[in-house]
Amino acid sequence: MNEGSSPSSHHYDVAIVGAGLVGLATAREILIRQPELRVVVLEKEPVLARHQSGHNSGVIHSGIYYTPGSLKAKACVAGHRAMLEFRQEEGIPFELCGKVIVALDESELPRLEDLYQRGIANGVQGLEMIGHERLRELEPYAAGIKAIYSPQTGVTDFVKVARAYAHNIQQRGGEIFTGCKVTALSNKGGWTLLLCTLPRTHAGNAQAEIEARYVITCGGLQADKLSQMSGKNPSMCIIPFRGDYYVLRLEKRHMVRALIYPVPDPRFPFLGVHFTRRLDGAVWAGPNAVLAFAREGYQRWKISPKDLREVLSYGGFWKMAARYWKMGLAELYRDYVKAAYIKELQRYLPELQANDIVPGPSGVRAQALATDGRLLDDFLIQHGENVVHVLNAPSPAATSSLVLARMIVEEAQRNFGK
Repeated sequence: MNEGSSPSSHHYDVAIVGAGLVGLATAREILIRQPELRVVVLEKEPVLARHQSGHNSGVIHSGIYYTPGSLKAKACVAGHRAMLEFRQEEGIPFELCGKVIVALDESELPRLEDLYQRGIANGVQGLEMIGHERLRELEPYAAGIKAIYSPQTGVTDFVKVARAYAHNIQQRGGEIFTGCKVTALSNKGGWTLLLCTLPRTHAGNAQAEIEARYVITCGGLQADKLSQMSGKNPSMCIIPFRGDYYVLRLEKRHMVRALIYPVPDPRFPFLGVHFTRRLDGAVWAGPNAVLAFAREGYQRWKISPKDLREVLSYGGFWKMAARYWKMGLAELYRDYVKAAYIKELQRYLPELQANDIVPGPSGVRAQALATDGRLLDDFLIQHGENVVHVLNAPSPAATSSLVLARMIVEEAQRNFGK
């Protein structure tokens, strides 16, 4: 890593903005296809995978939830296989611990069946519809009358995956610069000019200009802003939603053997709380989903007046709020009242008590929101003249990153060639 240093050249064939999993995988894919290209990755943070890529629960998704034919469905099922192969090649630990998606009562059975059929249509391997007795064998403490068992779902450490991507890039001659924030994008005679702010420690060298023939932005929480910098109207806005986890105490970890998930309710935009056994044995419970008061607001009381003003002035936000205000208030209540959070967790783990869990980590989801208030669910990629913007790459982007990178590069090659 070239942490905190200035790029060695002002001219590159391809510049990637954002060193999360998708950005790094995209740079790696370009160099595999065309190793002669000069490729640079620019990351504003001092380390890789600082945001969504480093704040997820580490689940390797199998592809059950996604609409057949969607980019998510295609990328996740193929990405699952590609990710397992990559981990084996790189020696990155993972575990296919399996997951159960539980129906708590008969009202959820039709949705459970629909979900099972969706998984089959997507080509997910090894799915089973199981009854109460088999569920109790797999997860003795879990509630539920019926469940989908997905043995191919697993867990890993995605920060280690990001570092492996970075190592691959550098082995192939690519460059990665952290602490290098892109503040402007403009066209300059067929090239794209990127203005970058460098760490303050470099006196007299606080800015750098980079020219690239092609630019691909993978900005996550800043995705819409990067699109706007290049003069594109993204027709959406990134709304940050914070998700807080609790963690089971060491002596209570036995209550969850693998992953326990709910049947998603199509009336609501988020999955809901679930239980995830991590690779290190820790068990995370959550997350909830509440509006963050800053784009990178991982703490409850972190407030950015500028970020909050942008959210509240966006018409699509109020249309969404009108649709989901009851759910939003319920999520906010659970966020501040632990007893309410516990009650939600107890629906899936009835024997869980308040003193069995302690506050855990938080993440911020970059939720793309359309002007009409629709929460954009699928991956969204915007193409311009010699510029590609990845505007929406939510879960399962981590699992899908290798295949998603192929999609981005193939589409970029078609558009750049015009």
